[in-house]
Amino acid sequence: MQVTETLAEGLKREIKVVIPAKDMEARMNERLADAKDKVRINGFRPGKVPVSHLKKMYGKSIMAEIVNEIVRDRPTQILSERGEKSATQPAITMTEDEAEAEKILAAQADFEFTLAYEVIPPIDLKSTDGIKVVREVVEVSDDEVNEQILKIAESARTFETKNGKAADGDRVTMNYLGKVDGEAFDGGAAEDAELVLGSGRFIPGFEDQLVGVKAGDEKTITVTFPSEYPAANLAGKEATFDVTVKEVAAPVELEMNDELATKMGIESLDKLKEIVRGQIEGQYGNVTRQKVKRQILDQLDEMYKFDTPQGLVDAEFENIWRQINTDLAQSGKTFEDEDTTEEEAREEYRKLAERRVRLGLVLSEIGEKGGVEVTEDEMQRALFAQLQQFPGQQKEILDYFRNTPGASASLRAPIFEEKVVDKLLSEIDVTDKKVSKEELLAEDEEGAEAADKPAKKKAAPKKKAAATDEAAEAASEEAPAPKKKAAPKKKAADDSAE
Repeated sequence: MQVTETLAEGLKREIKVVIPAKDMEARMNERLADAKDKVRINGFRPGKVPVSHLKKMYGKSIMAEIVNEIVRDRPTQILSERGEKSATQPAITMTEDEAEAEKILAAQADFEFTLAYEVIPPIDLKSTDGIKVVREVVEVSDDEVNEQILKIAESARTFETKNGKAADGDRVTMNYLGKVDGEAFDGGAAEDAELVLGSGRFIPGFEDQLVGVKAGDEKTITVTFPSEYPAANLAGKEATFDVTVKEVAAPVELEMNDELATKMGIESLDKLKEIVRGQIEGQYGNVTRQKVKRQILDQLDEMYKFDTPQGLVDAEFENIWRQINTDLAQSGKTFEDEDTTEEEAREEYRKLAERRVRLGLVLSEIGEKGGVEVTEDEMQRALFAQLQQFPGQQKEILDYFRNTPGASASLRAPIFEEKVVDKLLSEIDVTDKKVSKEELLAEDEEGAEAADKPAKKKAAPKKKAAATDEAAEAASEEAPAPKKKAAPKKKAADDSAE
C-alpha cells in the first residue's frame, strides 16, 4: 500500500492511498480459501469446491466487503501513523467510473482513494500561573430568605369574598371577551378568570381599570397591546375587553410560621428557610461561576492564537446562524430592526464561531493533558436529566442517544468542560470578593461583548448559550420571550414568574 501526501496547505491535508491489484487479489483469495471449507454448493462435496468457482460466484461481493473495510479502517490508521488528528470526518473520494470500479472488484486494477481533511493544530499548553480571577460572593440575608418565602407563599395565599370595591391586592374573578376593531380574536376570551390586581400579569392599563369594580359590574376596558407583544397580529393594536365581574375577594394575611410551611409541603418553617436559602445560594453561585468562567475564557483567548479548522468553524457558525434566524422569525424582526445588516451580523458571528472553536480546542487539550475524564455515572445522570426534560418521550430520547452517532458527545462535552474549569480553578489565582446581589447580577456589558458577543450597537438577537456551546461562551445571553396565545397579558417572560 502506498500512502502519498498530495496537499499540505495550512491545516488542510490530502492523502492519496493506492493498494495494488495484486494485494487486493491476495486478500480476496484468503477469504475464498477460508470460505472453501464452509460453503455448501450443490454438486460439490464439502471442502471440494474449486476456488475458481467460488471466485466466479462470490469474488465481487467479497472484494466489495474488502473495499468497504479498507475505507472504514485505513483512514484512522493512517492518521495515527502520521500523528495527526482530523478536525472532522475525513472526506473520502473514490472513482465514480463504473468500468474502473468493475476492474477493481475483479482485482484487475489498483484500488485508489483520497482522504481530504483538516488537522487539529498542535497546541503548546502555557502556564496558568498568570491567570487571575475575581470570584464575586453574595451573602444571603435572613430578610432575603423571608422575602422569598413570602413570594413563594403567594401561590398558597387564600382570599375571602368581600362586599365592596376592588382595591390593589384584591382578587377579581371575571368573564371577559377581547376585541380588535370590533372583532373577537383568538385567545382573547375567558370565563371565571382570576386576576390579583397589582400583579402585573395583564397588559398595561388593564388591571388599573378594574380598581373600584364590584361583583356584578359590567365594564368595557380599552387598552393597547405593547408593540413588542409576541402575537404579531395584536402588537401595537388598540383592543377592548367586555368584562363581567363575578367576585371580588380580599387576601388573607400571610404569617411566617410552621402552618405556612406545612401548607407548602415542608415539615417546619426552619426547614423551609433552610431549603429556600440553599436555592438562593445556588442561583447566586451559578451567576458567580459564569462570571468567573468568562474571566478564565477571556484570558485563555488572549493567551492562545492559532488557526482554527474551518470545517469546525463553519459548523459552529451554522449552528449560531440558524438560531439567530429562528429568533428573528419568532420576534418578527429584521437585521435592520437590530441596527445592523445581514452582512455585518454574519461577520460578527463568524468571529464568535472562531472564538468558540479555538477555546473549545484549548479546553480539550488542557483536559486531556490533565487527565480529566467523564465517568459513566456522570453520563447516566446527564441522560436522566435529559429524560426529565421531555416527559412521555423517554423511549424516543433513549433511541436517539443510542442510535445517533455523536449524540452522546453532546452529553459528555458540557460535563468535561465544567471539570476542566474546576481543574483550572484549582490552579489559578482566585480572589473572593463580597458584593451585593445587585452588583453580582448587574450586566457586565463590556466583559460580555469581549467574550462572546458582536459589537453591542450592531448586535442581532441572541439565544441563551446551549450547554454544548459553553466551551466558548461564558456570559449568559438574554433569551427571547416564547410565543403564547393572545390573551390580555404582558409578554410571556413576565408570566413565568406567576
